[in-house]
Amino acid sequence: MIFLKSAKEINKMRRAGRVVAEVLDEMRKRVAPGVTTAQLDEWAEAVIRKHGATPSFKGYSPDGLRPPFPATICASVNEELVHGIPGLRVLDEGDIISVDVGAILDGYHGDAAVTLPVGKIDPDVQRLLEVTEAALYEGIGAAREGNRSGDISAAIQSFVEGRGYNVVREYTSHGIGRKMHEEPQVPNYGYPGRGVQLRKGLTIALEPMVLAGERFVRELDDRWTVVSCDGKLTAHFEHTVAVTDGEAEILTRI
Repeated sequence: MIFLKSAKEINKMRRAGRVVAEVLDEMRKRVAPGVTTAQLDEWAEAVIRKHGATPSFKGYSPDGLRPPFPATICASVNEELVHGIPGLRVLDEGDIISVDVGAILDGYHGDAAVTLPVGKIDPDVQRLLEVTEAALYEGIGAAREGNRSGDISAAIQSFVEGRGYNVVREYTSHGIGRKMHEEPQVPNYGYPGRGVQLRKGLTIALEPMVLAGERFVRELDDRWTVVSCDGKLTAHFEHTVAVTDGEAEILTRI
């Protein structure tokens, strides 16, 4: 079932989204060579708790079959596309790290992600980050009342593939609100004019997940971390947005 949000609900989602935005702003300041992903996780949770919010990811188990996610953020380094578990890994100069964070405030979720350079990175790696972030905004631009979810999917796919990269097929953007994952699912590939019609009040976490090499991925033995099969770099950017009667409103930025 697709849930349209009232103005009051969207205002609550703005507040949750601002918490998420502040966490990512803190991550931009903290990511550096020599830092561990566990330290990033600790700092992120401190920001969330300071605002009276709760981490969305911690203890989350979508199907009840896999172990609950043990951390506040997903910290995915280099070939790790999404769902990386923070731990003792030390970031090195030239790495890239996707930090994905969710927060619950007053019963509503915010969800966003950014891929950050660790120190100085190669120009071709910087291009991967720039294309992935730009693809997010292509998707946001298509998230307009009267369009269909396939218009978002096609906008992301055509932008990414037109620049020589690939989008993942197994993981999607998604509705969000009182639950972290709601309908509709919005793949990062597809055809315009298809899918769910977008209506004012629909809130979606849009998240292009882009691979520098082939599009194939696999899940590691921890049953969370997703990596590229060919070991090539990946990137991931995300915002929670609300469909309006004009341009979509981004709810997860300061």
